[in-house]
Amino acid sequence: MKDKKNLSIRLVNIHTHKWLLSFALVILISVQGQTQTWSLEQCIDTALVHNKSLQISRNNMAIGEQKQKEAISNLFPKVNLVGDYKYFIDLPYQLMPMSTFNPTAPEGQFKEAQFGVPHNISASIQVALPLYNPQLYGGIRTTKIAAEITELLNKKTEEQVFFEISNFYYNIQILQHQLAFVDSNIVNMAKLLENLQLLHQQLMIKGTDVKKVELQLEQLKTQKDIIANNVEQVMNALKLSMGQPSTLNIQIETDIQFNINEYSNVTTVDLQLTNMQYRLATSELKTLRNSRLPSVSLYGSYGQTGFGYDKKPNDFLKFFPASFVGIQLSYPLFNGTVTYRKINQKKIEILNSQLQISLVKDQNNMLIENADRRRAVTQKTIANTLSQINLAQTVYEQTILQQKEGTASLTDVLLADNALREAQQNNLSAIVEYLKADLELKKLTGNISVRN
Repeated sequence: MKDKKNLSIRLVNIHTHKWLLSFALVILISVQGQTQTWSLEQCIDTALVHNKSLQISRNNMAIGEQKQKEAISNLFPKVNLVGDYKYFIDLPYQLMPMSTFNPTAPEGQFKEAQFGVPHNISASIQVALPLYNPQLYGGIRTTKIAAEITELLNKKTEEQVFFEISNFYYNIQILQHQLAFVDSNIVNMAKLLENLQLLHQQLMIKGTDVKKVELQLEQLKTQKDIIANNVEQVMNALKLSMGQPSTLNIQIETDIQFNINEYSNVTTVDLQLTNMQYRLATSELKTLRNSRLPSVSLYGSYGQTGFGYDKKPNDFLKFFPASFVGIQLSYPLFNGTVTYRKINQKKIEILNSQLQISLVKDQNNMLIENADRRRAVTQKTIANTLSQINLAQTVYEQTILQQKEGTASLTDVLLADNALREAQQNNLSAIVEYLKADLELKKLTGNISVRN
């Protein structure tokens, strides 16, 4: 099973009390606006019901089931009602031996004669029942495998929805934290600008120093607008994947919490599909070979045949029964080597399927190894960037104090501020890379749809 080590990583903010104040304000606005906070599990559960791609996939499964039942229905008797009416403008001719009319006529001489009546009516019920038909049995076997393939495709679609929802959810969380960082930096920069403006009024610093901070503040506000717009775009993509309208007002959990898991290898859907394609090709090859076998069917017919004459005074319409039963044997002798060529094609397809199975296994093992290494590296990077944030925070606060005391220049303050923002961004980037690697590893090991 899975060896789970729970680890909850909370992003570090440079001013904890300001971040908590902003977060409390967000919660207050959410409650007042009746906005629901959605967990990742809630988003996934909603998508499983309303996602249109999944609905299409489930409809394809239903089509596969109906095709399988259709193939089985070919074993049932086929009943047809056949009716026919003919009016002969010219009655058909037949050649009769002359001896029929004249016993003394020599052999080899014939006389034409018209037989029948103008009106011919027939109605019958025909029944056919296959007793043995190897191609029918092969078709049933093939449609069963095809139905299993549609089930796997549905599972693959579910995994893709899991992957998309998780990816969108994590991206929104990261963007929200970026937004919180920028908000905090704007507050700090605004306070710095206010102090510098007072110093400038007292002619203690140059006006260019104030302009530099004003530029930094405007850049932060622009960055905030860009991040806010990105949040809305990713949120709309999340709602679309959930099958919900873009007008739905939802909030995403802000705390980024994840577990460090060791995933056990499960046969992936891609490998199952490849194996199923091999089974399908093998079944089709068997059906082609069995097509050389004879097929036997039972058939019969019961009906009435009517003859009518419409001239006075001998007009009449009389019906006579006509029925039969029989067994039909069909054995293919030669069809121009078509079957032989099809068999050779199917053998090559089977060989390709075997190679594809081996290729999928090798690629999956390689991708698992790469994702596992990337996750381990980013896990260490997260710890390092957290330490860097704490260090950059300390340096920034000390530089602010030194600037107030006149021992540090404005350039030193801006450099410390940039270092802090870079540390924050590095931490977020490391968390993004970790979440991506972990999500990819879950998918490659077949655990993407397994709830933790």
